[in-house]
Amino acid sequence: MQKIGIFLGCNIPFNRPDIEYSMRFLLKELGVEIVELEGATCCPAYGTMPSLGLLEWAVASAWNLSIAEEKGVDMLTGCGSCYGVQNEANYYLKKHPEIKEQVDKILAKVGRKYDGTVKVWNVINFIYEKIGLDTLKQKIKYNLNGLKCAVQTGCHNLWPSKAFPSGEDNTFFPKRLREICEIMGGVAPHYSTITDCCGMGALRSNAPEKSLALFKKKLDVIKEELDPDLAVIGCSSCLLQFDAGQALLIEQKKLNYKIPALHLAQLTAIALGAEVEKATAMASIPLNGVITKIKGGN
Repeated sequence: MQKIGIFLGCNIPFNRPDIEYSMRFLLKELGVEIVELEGATCCPAYGTMPSLGLLEWAVASAWNLSIAEEKGVDMLTGCGSCYGVQNEANYYLKKHPEIKEQVDKILAKVGRKYDGTVKVWNVINFIYEKIGLDTLKQKIKYNLNGLKCAVQTGCHNLWPSKAFPSGEDNTFFPKRLREICEIMGGVAPHYSTITDCCGMGALRSNAPEKSLALFKKKLDVIKEELDPDLAVIGCSSCLLQFDAGQALLIEQKKLNYKIPALHLAQLTAIALGAEVEKATAMASIPLNGVITKIKGGN
């Protein structure tokens, strides 16, 4: 049986615990043993510690990675920022042995060590590589019944590609998330702004109007080019924008349509038979039509 250390970060437990439920459900259904990474902390994301002190950021990230190393497992996260940061820490510490030496000294004070042996996975790549599309197809209980999906892989799941492998042949033309949707019975066409940022993260915190304007521009293209049934998201931060951010635009009367949104973990869990109420508990945009179609309705 495969084993994986589940790294939840901050966004998922604080804002979208339904993603955590979905991740745990799909891993169990796909025969993967979950190893808890007790003591793990914030990744920490780009807009926080990396902006203030590279050594402090490297120590915090190495702390998390060292927990997985101690358990003898790789790490899986549902957050693009966590995926990017933890991978970048691995890359940075290999490129800068003088910083790693300082990190080692600090971690040693609390009885920890970092060797850089852990591989960090996001949900997209884990399903695609470790589970496999054929296995996923055999395991699902509910086909997506032609559901038209607009995919959002997420910036930090793709770049900086030098620092970590995206798994994509071309990061400016990502296909993995589309292929996962399609193997479950959906339709996932390419669209012109597929790699555009959703505007979440530091921009949303510091300039919310600019963030939402950027997001609305992307939404308008998705609506015009695809008119999808659902947006399928590879990152928990992106999901917050696509779901709660979209609801805010509607509340502000800046948007006159709705595109339901699910994290890939949620969509996969539902297709595998998860309790819909638990898998979508925090959704702001109604998902009734999407769920009906997945469950076999018209």
